[in-house]
Amino acid sequence: METDTILIIVSCSALGILLGYIVAKALEKNNASKIIKNAKEESSAILRQANAEGESIKKDKLLQAKEKFIELKSEHEKIILARDKKLAEAEKRTRDKESQVSNELSKNKKLTQEIEEKVKDYDFRLEFLEKKKEEVDKAHKSQIRQLEVISALSAEEAKSQLIESLRNEAKSDAMAYIQETVEEAKLTAQQEAKKIIINTIQRIGTEEAIDNCVSVFNIESDDVKGRIIGREGRNIRAIEAATGVEIIVDDTPEAIILSCFDSVRREVARLSLHKLVTDGRIHPAKIEEVVQKTQKQIEQEIIEVGKRTVIDLGIHGLHPELIKLVGRMKYRSSYGQNLLQHSREVAKLCGVMAAELGLNPKIAKRAGLLHDIGKVPDSESDIETPHAILGMQWAEKYGEKPEVCNAIGAHHDEIEMTTLLAPIIQVCDAISGARPGARRQVLDSYIQRLKDLEDVAFGFNGVNKAYAIQAGRELRVMVESDRVSDEQAANLSFEISQKIQTDMTYPGQVKVTVIRETRAVNIAK
Repeated sequence: METDTILIIVSCSALGILLGYIVAKALEKNNASKIIKNAKEESSAILRQANAEGESIKKDKLLQAKEKFIELKSEHEKIILARDKKLAEAEKRTRDKESQVSNELSKNKKLTQEIEEKVKDYDFRLEFLEKKKEEVDKAHKSQIRQLEVISALSAEEAKSQLIESLRNEAKSDAMAYIQETVEEAKLTAQQEAKKIIINTIQRIGTEEAIDNCVSVFNIESDDVKGRIIGREGRNIRAIEAATGVEIIVDDTPEAIILSCFDSVRREVARLSLHKLVTDGRIHPAKIEEVVQKTQKQIEQEIIEVGKRTVIDLGIHGLHPELIKLVGRMKYRSSYGQNLLQHSREVAKLCGVMAAELGLNPKIAKRAGLLHDIGKVPDSESDIETPHAILGMQWAEKYGEKPEVCNAIGAHHDEIEMTTLLAPIIQVCDAISGARPGARRQVLDSYIQRLKDLEDVAFGFNGVNKAYAIQAGRELRVMVESDRVSDEQAANLSFEISQKIQTDMTYPGQVKVTVIRETRAVNIAK
């Protein structure tokens, strides 16, 4: 019984499942048909909408095309109207020109007729003149025949005699005129040259530049003299050894005399004494320190003097080394004449004379200032070269113009003058040196003798410094203690004295003092 129940239940379940499946399929088929129907309706609606939009777009494009056509048509009509207007104006101008040309042609016809009439008149006059000329020639020939009969000479002979006489007369007159012109030119040239030189000299007023060999150092009281001398004269000896200047302390109140032929040494000694007296501490170590600082100060002052000089003269673009050489000229002399003042004077003279002659005064000033830079050599080897050639070499080395270099080298005729600037420098140099009281030959020869005396000492090994003092009557020689012993110092003194005796000419006697000093220096740290 239970088995039948189970079978019934299973049969009912299978029947239910089958009925459910059939119902589901029927429902699914019904839904699919509805979806297809809806899709068809939507697609037809889309097609209708697309057709409507296409029609509207088509109408818009047609309207735009019509508007564009109308616009292009109007522009084309405007261009045609403008061309028609230009053609009308061109036709009008052509008609005006044709009328003008016709008027000109009528005028030309009238002028041609007038010219033809004048030509006919001129032809008639020419025929008349020809007839008159023939009559005059006949009359002239008849006169010549009559003159030939009277003078018993033919026309050619008379003409040749007349030409010869006129030629001789013209030749003599021409020679006289040429001679007179040459003499007048010489006189005028001399007068103009003298006028230029005189005007140049009158426009330059320079003091007489005479260098002395002594300087006076003023002190506040005579008590300072004792401190300068030092114990047993050690301070004054240290100053003389460091500067190479002879210091004379005598009974002159409130003054000490510094004697040396070298202006740089005297200036170093004067400034060093001023610093030492102001400081109050005067001893050998301080003296050497102050002298070294003063020497550096003088070097800087030399540069400043050179800069001030070129600024005062209006010279620009000068090389720094040339400026330094210009400053060094302040402490050099030529025949007793201060070299810097002489060069400044020559520069001013050259500038004035160049302006008078129509040349460049700036270049002339430049050459005038630099013409004697060879007189301040850097080393002993440069002394053997003439100062004009040495100055020219320095100018070329530091980039000066060729005309300036030639003027420097040729102002003493060492080389050939190639520009007009060279004789101007030579003349102005002579003018500056030839002024009354400008130079002293004796002083220059004296300074040269003292320099030669010092050079003798420098020719020996181991010599560190050499100073000629007391007007050349004493030569003090400082030697290096590590190279020269005490015994060698005595021999060196003898050898130097023998060298001076055999090679130099001098009045009186020369005392040779060789100083050898040994120092032991250590530093505590």
